[in-house]
Amino acid sequence: MTMKRLNYQQLSKNSPCLCFSDKERRNRQQIFTNLPRKRAFFNNTLKKFLIALSIGLFFALNSIVFAQVDGLLPECRYDDIPAKYTDSKDWQISLLDTIYKLDENYAPSDLVNLSTIGFDKRFSLRDFVIDDLVKLLKAAKEAGNPLRIQSSYRSYDYQKSTFNYWQEKLGQTEALLTSARAGHSEHQLGTTVDFKSLTGLAPWDYNDWATTPAGAWLKENAHKYGFVMSYPKGKKELSCYSYEPWHYRYIGIEYATAVYESQLTLREWLWSLAGYLHQE
Repeated sequence: MTMKRLNYQQLSKNSPCLCFSDKERRNRQQIFTNLPRKRAFFNNTLKKFLIALSIGLFFALNSIVFAQVDGLLPECRYDDIPAKYTDSKDWQISLLDTIYKLDENYAPSDLVNLSTIGFDKRFSLRDFVIDDLVKLLKAAKEAGNPLRIQSSYRSYDYQKSTFNYWQEKLGQTEALLTSARAGHSEHQLGTTVDFKSLTGLAPWDYNDWATTPAGAWLKENAHKYGFVMSYPKGKKELSCYSYEPWHYRYIGIEYATAVYESQLTLREWLWSLAGYLHQE
C-alpha cells in the first residue's frame, strides 16, 4: 500500500482549519518566547520557598528540642566551671555565663588596637571583628544614628576590678545581675562591644537605651553585621543577666542572623548548637 503525502493545500474548505490568524500566531509566539522566563521565575520561586521551608523547619524543630529537654538548660546559678570551648578557633560557640568561665590566662593572640580605625587606643578587639565593625559603624552613621564604643576587650584582671567597682556601688546582689565576675565576661573573648550613642549619657544611664535612635537602629540591624545582643529584654531567667541593650557579641553574620530570627537568647542558642545539652 502506497502512502500518499498529505498536501494541506488540497484540503477542502470544509476541513478543519489548521492555520492561525496573525493575532493568534503572535500570541502563540509570545507564549513560547516567555516560556523560559516563566520557567526561570518558577524555579527561583520554588527555590526561595524550599529555603524558607527549610529555615522554618529548622526553627520549629529547634523549638521542639527545647520543649523536650526542658530543664536541661541549667538554671542561672553562680559557679566556676571551665568553659567547654575555649580554643581561639571556637570564638563563635564559646559559652560564658554565670556558670562557665575562662581561665585567668586566657587572652586572644590576635587583638588589634582600635586606634587603627580612629578610636581610643584603650579599646581592642580580635582582628576578624574589625571589618564588620567598621561596616556597622558606617551604616549607623549613614542612617543618622552614629555610634561610639563604650567598652571592648577586657582582661581577666580588668574584669575583676570592674565587678568589684559595681559591687561596691550597687551591692553584691545587684552587681551579680549587671556585671560578670572575672572569667565569666564575654568581653574577655575579644569579640564583644558595649556601644553608646555618639553624644549623650552612658547607655546604662538611660531608662532603655534601645529606645533612643542609635540604640533602636542597632537592635534592628546589628545582626546584619555579625553582632547579637547577648542580654535581651525580659529574658533574665535565660540569659542570667539583666537587660543590656548596649552589649553585643560578634559571632559572624550567619550565626547572628540565625540567633536574631530564632528569638532565642544567645545563651540558649549556643547551648543547643555546641552540645551543651549533654554537658551536665
